[in-house]
Amino acid sequence: MNKKVAVRDLGFQDYKKTWDYQETLFQEIVDLKIKNRRQGTTLKTPNHFLFVEHPHVYTLGKSGDEENLLVDEAQLKEIGAKYYKINRGGDITYHGPGQVVGYPILDLDNFFTDIHKYLRFLEEMVILTLAEYELQGQRSEGETGVWLDVGTPFARKICALGVRASRWVTMHGFALNVNTDLGYFDHMIPCGIKDKAVTSLNVELGKREIDVNEVKQKLLVHFKTLFEAELIEQKARV
Repeated sequence: MNKKVAVRDLGFQDYKKTWDYQETLFQEIVDLKIKNRRQGTTLKTPNHFLFVEHPHVYTLGKSGDEENLLVDEAQLKEIGAKYYKINRGGDITYHGPGQVVGYPILDLDNFFTDIHKYLRFLEEMVILTLAEYELQGQRSEGETGVWLDVGTPFARKICALGVRASRWVTMHGFALNVNTDLGYFDHMIPCGIKDKAVTSLNVELGKREIDVNEVKQKLLVHFKTLFEAELIEQKARV
């Protein structure tokens, strides 16, 4: 079992370019696992954790409904956003500037083979990070992600999750709203759930600008603890 995780901050990157990079890393791990099985070798599989910030983009998961995107192609151009159908679970999600997006590309054979536990650990990483800002993040039954004030008329989502897994290798991940322009959520039905609001860290903390790098470091601390991982920070490459 290899619990080393290479951490790379890709900065501000186009969604499709990053998706292709994810696919490359994902396939390298899958191919190595297949080789190990066929040849009886025990080569260690790598793990990756990518941080990135995307230009405005809407992505629709495999189980999503296109009607949850409320703008057409011409309107997308007007608001400077792109739209992709992708191969993760879940419905529609928005990514944009001021949002911390994390893509753990892990071989869960190195940690635990339980997708449910994996999703709960990602949520817990975010919940523990929010607690450091004196916010009580919560899970909402039947709705993946992290919320505030669950069970009240003021319930609002602060972090979306959507993953893909094959042969226990993961890709895609989470999107935590930090200094995000929440107006872009008006052009979609977030995660296909009507009448549910969204929020961000800076809105919850009185609209002050939040240090994004500080948030990333807090997330990594909790990721390391939860997954009992050894983090190795590396230079970005796409």
